[in-house]
Amino acid sequence: MHYVNEEFSEDEKTMLRPYFTNLEGPVFALVNLPEVVKGALFARFSRTEKSLRRLFLDEFVSDLDLTGDLTVDATVGLKRAEELYDRVFLEYGDDSVAQLGGVHLACEQASNILTKILEWGRLMAYLEQSTRYIAYDSRFGGLYRYVRPPSVLKSPLGARYVSDIDSLFDDYAACLPQLTDWARERFPKSPGDSDFVYKQSIKAKACDLARGILPAATVSNVGIYGTGQSFEALLLRMRAHVLPEARSYAEMILTELRKAIPSFLSRVDLPDRGIAWSTYLSEQQSATEEIVGKLFTNEAVETEASVILTDFDPEGEDKVLAAICFSHLDLPDATIRERVARLGTDEKVAVLKAYVGDRLNRRHRPGRAFERTDYRFDVVCDYGAFRDLQRHRMLTIDWQKLSPHHGYDRPDALVDAGVADIFDRAMDRSADLYTDLSEWFPVEAPYAVSLAYRIRFSMQMNAREAMHLLELRTSPQGHRSYRVVAQEMHQLIAEQAGHRALAEAMKFVDHETYDLERLESARAAEAKRAISQA
Repeated sequence: MHYVNEEFSEDEKTMLRPYFTNLEGPVFALVNLPEVVKGALFARFSRTEKSLRRLFLDEFVSDLDLTGDLTVDATVGLKRAEELYDRVFLEYGDDSVAQLGGVHLACEQASNILTKILEWGRLMAYLEQSTRYIAYDSRFGGLYRYVRPPSVLKSPLGARYVSDIDSLFDDYAACLPQLTDWARERFPKSPGDSDFVYKQSIKAKACDLARGILPAATVSNVGIYGTGQSFEALLLRMRAHVLPEARSYAEMILTELRKAIPSFLSRVDLPDRGIAWSTYLSEQQSATEEIVGKLFTNEAVETEASVILTDFDPEGEDKVLAAICFSHLDLPDATIRERVARLGTDEKVAVLKAYVGDRLNRRHRPGRAFERTDYRFDVVCDYGAFRDLQRHRMLTIDWQKLSPHHGYDRPDALVDAGVADIFDRAMDRSADLYTDLSEWFPVEAPYAVSLAYRIRFSMQMNAREAMHLLELRTSPQGHRSYRVVAQEMHQLIAEQAGHRALAEAMKFVDHETYDLERLESARAAEAKRAISQA
């Protein structure tokens, strides 16, 4: 896989060496920095087109005390850390030890397919570069920012792949200024808003509307924080993955992590441990795909309503009430269930109301009793929205292969802005490239699919996670695509499942529509900055 290496001066390299495990590749760990600095770097990383090392040089290094650090070279590994971890790991030996050492890892130039693989693990923290705040019309190292799989480039389809993907980026670049002009005309600046707030909101609106043209090959930057155990699990999955980009990226991750927490990853490439585990995962996936393919031959692709509630418990609310009561009694669970079933409606409402309490904002959430009932949704929405919803890893989410088979979503604003024809032609080009690639490169073909195309996925969550997801993803600043999905989920919980009391407890689910989604949050952020600087 081809990656663009950023150039640094000798002075810049001297400043970077103590803190980054390499200065060339797209994967590197952060070391020798305060935790708050690493966290702040990752937070800023998600909203800039700069690489993390360039961001560090431009915005962070001047605020650090570098006394004594410049003699350290993190790029050659940390011998002292290795000796320490070896001693502890060998002495105590169990997996729990690997939960006690963490690493901040930067993963740059990863495709939008790979980012979903990187973000699979539940017990890790992620920040991903946003298509809302960053325009993808510029080039990096003279090239548009997308992956170029070697197997495809070496084939007769290689020139076609580059030409068509370049054309998609050209279309994106052509639409962006027109959409920006349309947004300015459609949403005039309010007297009370600063230029910064207004420009930020207009840019977010234009980028939101244009992002559907970008292909899944578009690269993104991801910051990951995880324990040694979590990274081991990630690597075992990636080394078994069918996507070549994932496997090659896994080797870069392993190389860099071994400079920071080597002993925690000692089993990854041992024949009887990590290799055997990855082989099991690969064989299990291959065998499952083969038998499912035989059993479901020639089944037509179906695209139904965007959100379907496929499974729920009709007694879910009573079970939640029983779970609420459980820790306050000394009775068996079954007895509590029977007693709850005999309560009157007013009594049930009173119990639930007491448990939910007076929620002042969406971060005030009741406890684990809400985990007693579940909902399973079948969702079809554009891939851009899926990217955001997929981040809710505490629930159970799984998705099907990205393709053009479910059609695409075209925002009405594109018609108003006069770019619908460009958008539709881009969708046709994306679908045609996918079709031709899929015959010879079925694994890489999804790279060609634009983010506006729909993907089918399932989400299974308990009521507590539903409260978190639905209130967060319907907030006014959210993207229209995923707000609609979350609003439909909330309505189905209330009406189809009949869990009206639980749905009502989710009081911060917002069913309103907003034209300039980021405006209020930009205003609030500016107000906070003004207070902090006062």
